[in-house]
Amino acid sequence: MAVMEGQARDPGRDVTRRDPGQLRISDADRHAVAEVLRKAAGEGRIDLEELDERLEATYGAKTYADLVPLTADLPVAGTPHAMPAPAASRVPATPGGPTYDSSFAVMSETKRQGAWEVPAKHNAAALMGSVTLDLREAHLTAHETVIDAYAIMAGVDIIVNAWTRVVVDGIGIMGDFNETRPKVDPELGPHSPVVRVRGLALMGAVNVRRKPMPGEKSRKLLGRG
Repeated sequence: MAVMEGQARDPGRDVTRRDPGQLRISDADRHAVAEVLRKAAGEGRIDLEELDERLEATYGAKTYADLVPLTADLPVAGTPHAMPAPAASRVPATPGGPTYDSSFAVMSETKRQGAWEVPAKHNAAALMGSVTLDLREAHLTAHETVIDAYAIMAGVDIIVNAWTRVVVDGIGIMGDFNETRPKVDPELGPHSPVVRVRGLALMGAVNVRRKPMPGEKSRKLLGRG
C-alpha cells in the first residue's frame, strides 16, 4: 500500500549561511547576562565600577557577538558566550528543504530525514507500519515543537541531536512510550530547542532517541571532529 504523507512545501528561498554571533539578541538575553554580571560582582570577581561599565555595554548590545567579551572571563556556564558557533556537525541556523505537517504510514514505512523544516506542530501516526522522524539536520521553525505521535501495532521513532531538549508526555498501553538510553551525551543550554512528544502507543512503541549527527563518527575517526 502506498505511503500517505503530508503535503510538502518547498520554500524555494535563496538560503545563505549566517554567522550565529551576528544574530540579534532579545531583552531576555540582556537580562540573563546582567544577572551573571551582578552575581559576579557579589562574589568579588569584578568591582562595582566594572559592573556599571559592563551593564551599560550589556543593555546597549545588539548581537550575541557583543555579549561575548562581557562574560568571557567569568566562570559561569549557560550564558550566550558559552554557546558554541555551529561546527560542520551542527544544524545550519538557516531554514531549508521541504516542510511536512504530518507523517503517516499504514502497513508501510515513512521516513523524514536530512534537511527539512518542522512546523511548530507535527502529527505522526503509524498503523501496522513505521514512521521515523529524524530531526538532527532539520530546521525547527519554533523554539518548542510539539509532535503528536500515535502508534497502533506499529512504531514511531523520533531522533534528536545532542543539544535538543526532549519532553516525553505520552501513554503506552501494552506498549512503550519513552525516551531511550542516549547514544550521545546531551549538550543542553538555555537556548536549546524543545521537542515535546505526546500521544499514544497501543500494542506498539513511540521512542525518542538521542544520537550523534550523521557522519560525526566518521569525522572523528578521520580527526575532523
